[in-house]
Amino acid sequence: MLERSGETGETISDVVFRQVRQDIIVGILPPGTKIKLEQAKERYSISVSSLREILSRLTTENLVIAEGQRGFEVSPASRQELMELADLRIVLETHAMDLAFAAGDLEWEGRIVAAHHKLAAAERRLLSGDASRTIDWVRYDWEFHQAIVSACNSATLMASLSSVFDRFLRYHLLAESFRGKAVVDDHKLLFELALGRDGEGAKAVLRQHVQSGVEHVLKSSKIF
Repeated sequence: MLERSGETGETISDVVFRQVRQDIIVGILPPGTKIKLEQAKERYSISVSSLREILSRLTTENLVIAEGQRGFEVSPASRQELMELADLRIVLETHAMDLAFAAGDLEWEGRIVAAHHKLAAAERRLLSGDASRTIDWVRYDWEFHQAIVSACNSATLMASLSSVFDRFLRYHLLAESFRGKAVVDDHKLLFELALGRDGEGAKAVLRQHVQSGVEHVLKSSKIF
């Protein structure tokens, strides 16, 4: 999960795990990069043994590949994985929407309103050409989608969705371009449909939102 707030009681390994994971997702560690343990040890200020453990954990999310005695490598990006992640995100997020729309209360609505307010502000800055705010948009985009499904009452579903969301997001960041007004309009419509408890409408918009994201990545990215 990218820089999720509210996490307490973390060990140094937990903090470094999140940092390495974020560096992979935002492209600081690009696809196919060999992770040299001695250099990474200095970068993240952690022992080689702990770093090996962290990288092994990241293999479970297919963000890192273990190469036996040759060490570790950042997982490559591929059209196939992009398509699979898009399909899986749609399955998980639409199911979570069904549960959340049925159980959501006034507190849930408040979370959606607050999350959309921050996301819309970040998107206005991006549309004005302020690319320095991209990392804010990354965080607020997740917080908005998370808020919509936050009343699903399933920690397992939320954890699975968060992992898939971040892996899907990696492809958008590799494309190195903001999708523009279309994505802003999608978020506004999702906001209105969620507050109106229009589950079928919201799921239809989400499917189009994700598929449009795939098309944007395929058109804009230089990695394929």
